[in-house]
Amino acid sequence: MPRTSSILIGTLALVVSLAACARSEATPAANAASATDGATGTTPGASVAQPREAGMTGGLTYSVSTAADRGRIRGAGTAPIWLVEVSDFQCPYCKQWHDQSFATIDREFVRTGKVRLAYLNFPLASIHKNARAASEAAMCASVQDKFWPLHESLFTSQPRWAAMDNPMPVFDSLAVAAGANAAAWRQCMTSHATLPLIEADRDRSSRAGVQSTPTFFIGDRKLEGAYPVDSFRVAIEAAIAKARGPK
Repeated sequence: MPRTSSILIGTLALVVSLAACARSEATPAANAASATDGATGTTPGASVAQPREAGMTGGLTYSVSTAADRGRIRGAGTAPIWLVEVSDFQCPYCKQWHDQSFATIDREFVRTGKVRLAYLNFPLASIHKNARAASEAAMCASVQDKFWPLHESLFTSQPRWAAMDNPMPVFDSLAVAAGANAAAWRQCMTSHATLPLIEADRDRSSRAGVQSTPTFFIGDRKLEGAYPVDSFRVAIEAAIAKARGPK
C-alpha cells in the first residue's frame, strides 16, 4: 500500500463554521467523530484511498486508484502536518476559498515543506448537477499526474460549466489544456474508472462528520467554510507547533 494513501485527520477537536455549501444528502452516522473506520481501524477519514480495504471492485484497478490518489496530493513527505481539503468543484464557496486562499497556502506552507495537502472529493450532487462529473474529470487527470492543473482550471471556469446540461466538452478541453493524454482521459471518463474512489472519499468524509463544503482538516482540527487565509495561518502554525512538541 503506498504511503500516500494514508492521511491522518485525527480527533476532531475544534469545529468552527462559516459560509459553505450545505449538504442535503444522507445524514452522517451518529457519533461519526468518535467512530472508527472498520476497514483500517483508524480515525474516520484517516485514509484518502485504500481500495482493497474499502472493497472497491469493478472498473477501478489498483494501479489506477494508486495513481489517482498520488496525483491529488502535494507537498513534501516529511511535512509535519496534513491539510486535507474536502471540496466540491461546483460549490461557489469552494471556488471562493480557492480564489482567495489556495495560492497563498500553497506558497507559504506547502512549497516550503511545512504542510502536505490532499484534496478529497465531496460532490453535492443533489444541489450541484455537474459536481460529480467534475470530480471524475479531475481524478481521471490525476491518474496522469495532472490533477492540480485541472483543479485550477475547473475552479477558474466554474461559472462557465456549472449550469450546462452537458459539461463534458468543456471538461475535455480543460483536461487537454492541462496536459492530459486525451485518449486515456476520455477512456477513464467513459468507464467511470475513478468513481469508486470519489465515492470512497465521500463516505470517509461523511464518517468524519463532514456535512458541507469546503471543510478542512488541519492536523487534529476541523474548519468548515471559506475562512480567510489569516485563519488558516493561525490554525496551521498551531498544528505545526503541536506536531513538533515542546522544545
